[in-house]
Order: sequence, then C-alpha cells, then structure tokens
Amino acid sequence: MAALTTTAALLLSACGGGSGGGSDDIKGADKGQSGRPASPSASTPAGAERPDITIPSSFRLTFENWTSSDPAEQAVLTDAKEELRAGYAAIIENDPDSEAVAFYDTEGIRGQTRKWIKSYTDKNLTVIGELPVFDPKVTLAENGRGAALTYCTDETEAKTRNRKTGEIEGNPAGTDPYVLYSLSLAKNEQGVWQNASVHGKRGGCSK
Repeated sequence: MAALTTTAALLLSACGGGSGGGSDDIKGADKGQSGRPASPSASTPAGAERPDITIPSSFRLTFENWTSSDPAEQAVLTDAKEELRAGYAAIIENDPDSEAVAFYDTEGIRGQTRKWIKSYTDKNLTVIGELPVFDPKVTLAENGRGAALTYCTDETEAKTRNRKTGEIEGNPAGTDPYVLYSLSLAKNEQGVWQNASVHGKRGGCSK
C-alpha cells in the first residue's frame, strides 16, 4: 500500500500500520466488485475466491518486477498486490468498508486501513495520476505461515482530486516522493496472504 500524507495534499502511500519516526503510513488499493472471483493462474493462488478488483484509468497503479521464480514468494506478492489495489479502489469508490480490503487484511489491521481510507473520503478526496510500486523483496518464515515484504513507491505523479471542487493537489514542495514500505503478512486457513502490519518510511528508497 502506498501512503498519502493527510495534509492539504495527500500523498499515495501504504496501508495502515504504525510507523516509526518520520514515516508515513498509508494504505491503498483498488476495491472492485467482490462478487466475482478471479480465475486461478500461475500468479494467482488457488483455494479461495478472491475478489475481482478494478481500478479506473484515471489512477495508474503499476507494479514493476513484481514477480518471483519461487511459487511461494509469488503467492505473497500476488496477494500483497491485490490488497494494495483494493485499498486504492476503496478510496476511488468512496467505500471505507470495502469487502475487498477486508478480504486481504487481518482483523488486527482492518480498523487502521479503514482509518487510512477515511483520511481521504472524509475530505471528499479521490486519487489520480500514477503510482509506480517497485523493488519488492519477500522473506518467508520457516513455517510457511508468515512472510515479510518490503517495496518502494514513487509518488512523483500521484495526486488527489476533490470530488466537489475538482481541485487537484500533489505532494507539498520539497517532499521526497519515494517511500519504503515494510509489511508483515500472515497466511490464513484459506491460503490467502493477508496484511498484518505496514510501516512506511519516506525517503527510505530511490529509483
């Protein structure tokens, strides 16, 4: 997830968990209609009917090198990607109670994610522009039930738009557009890798 700062101009950042000093926590993803399951494939873990998430062309959430030759690592990447997409879709659809977000979050982080989404929707803001997500690194726990994931985002072209006034804003001048996210994930009984915590550090990576 990417984290937008909750100032006049919000930045696009990762899903909600606590963060250390100077970091921004944001959660995001595209929330689609959760009624249609995605078709299982080599990159889509089987075992649970995952929600179908659609993001409009006004917001380009791109994932660079988001692949692994290790099927176990790929399963983590795939579900983490969909959780992020679900979060931003929830912002775009003005739906803090997104079922798609709930699908990819553990119960412990769900309230924080909802708070992150509402930091936009309560201000009548949606997200537009482009947010590249890149340089993912996965570490799997020995028991196969937990994982750590880090990735970077580039908020240079990511902006917010007020639904009522149409006003568009980006990051305040001088803001470092690169944010490093550190996530912990847990594999549930249905085989879905759910976000358990997210921490963001602005300026923690570059491209």
